[in-house]
This record gives sequence, structure tokens and C-alpha cells, in this order.
Amino acid sequence: MSEISVRLPTVLRPQANGQSSVNVTGSTVGEVVDGLVADYPDLESNLLDDGGAVRKFINIYLNDEDIRFLEKLETPVVQGDEVAILPAVAGG
Repeated sequence: MSEISVRLPTVLRPQANGQSSVNVTGSTVGEVVDGLVADYPDLESNLLDDGGAVRKFINIYLNDEDIRFLEKLETPVVQGDEVAILPAVAGG
């Protein structure tokens, strides 16, 4: 397992003790998300639906690439990778 840096947007930082970036271990993006929720349980309702899937309005990037175009939550991660979690933005 690798230690991965996870960037959090301003809106999610209060649930992570105000931190803009945290380190989580895992070998896939899914394991990193699980570790993030385990370390900061208040993030769970913002990131995951009742079935444990990532909410539709949450976008996850691995090294600036949308995981939806990679292997989704099964995308492997290695030491030095960065995961960014971004809520979708809408409005007008």
C-alpha cells in the first residue's frame, strides 16, 4: 500500500479538521476513498450514498485525470500520486 495525498475542496475541509490535503494509504482509488472516510467519518455523507457508492455529483481525479475515464474506483495508485476530490459545480 502506498501513501497517497488527497486534496480536498474548501467545502469539505470542515469535515477533515480544516485540512486542504491529507495523506491516506491504499493501492486503489477506492481504498483511498475508504481510508479517507475511515479517518474522517464526517466526510462519508458528503462523498458516499447510502449504498456506499461515490455520489454522482462528486468527481475524483488521479493526477488530474478523471477516474471515470480510467478504471474508476479500481484505478491503481502508487506512492507520489495525488487524488483530488471535487464536487460538481452547477448554476448560472
